[in-house]
Amino acid sequence: MFSSLFEYEFLQNAFMSGLLIGLIAPLLGVYVVVRRMSLIADALSHVTLAGIAASLLLEKKFTAFAGLNPIYLGMGFSVVGSLLVEKLRAVYKHYQELAIPIILSSGVGISVIFISLADGFNTDLFSYLFGSISAVSRTDLYVIIAVSVFVIAIIFLLYKELFLLSFDEEHATASGINAKWIHFIFILLVALVIASSMRIVGILLVSSLMTLPVAASIRIAKGFKQTIFFSVLFGEISVIIGLFLSYYLDLAPGGTIVILSVFILVITILWTKFTKGKVS
Repeated sequence: MFSSLFEYEFLQNAFMSGLLIGLIAPLLGVYVVVRRMSLIADALSHVTLAGIAASLLLEKKFTAFAGLNPIYLGMGFSVVGSLLVEKLRAVYKHYQELAIPIILSSGVGISVIFISLADGFNTDLFSYLFGSISAVSRTDLYVIIAVSVFVIAIIFLLYKELFLLSFDEEHATASGINAKWIHFIFILLVALVIASSMRIVGILLVSSLMTLPVAASIRIAKGFKQTIFFSVLFGEISVIIGLFLSYYLDLAPGGTIVILSVFILVITILWTKFTKGKVS
């Protein structure tokens, strides 16, 4: 694959995109897990699927939309979905967790309707569901680069605020932090990362890349920054090895990356049990 990287543009696109996704998905996933919002990634991924299905339907029914990159409409749906999550959290103040299943169910329902109107699945939609190395275009790569720069910049600038809100929202609010706007920005970042990751990991599996490396990191990390470090490390290992295996074994990259993440998680669980047993 190393020699092929210099020959084929689609491999360059997939590899560089994978490196960036392996960085920003676990990076943001740490905050998602700490804030106990793991299911929000699933909800927004299904909303993104609705956007992809809508884009493919428009392209099929109307020639004016031919050549439209589905990632744009998918990203738009994901952002709107994140806004609706926040709106529903405000409506159900005492049952805020209801916002996530409501949005998830709506995303699934809309997706099924659009897919049925488009006369079922096609190869394009399948690649969005489970990821595809050959489907990553140069435009997709540019979008992922832009999202990555934006996510990293926001986390760097708002690190203190996000940290305080993740562990003690009441104290953060009392300290003068605008919790509402910070949370809005945070959920917007989640939506963008999910939408931009779908080409590599697939819409149905992208939430796994945001949570599994974090779950493994929590087992061995001894602090928040160390959790971030190990999460990104495990994410990159899963993506890089997953892309190589999917290329040589002709497998869907999304499933391969997720299984590797699960494998890393199992290793960390066994490692901590072994070391604790050895110490005791």
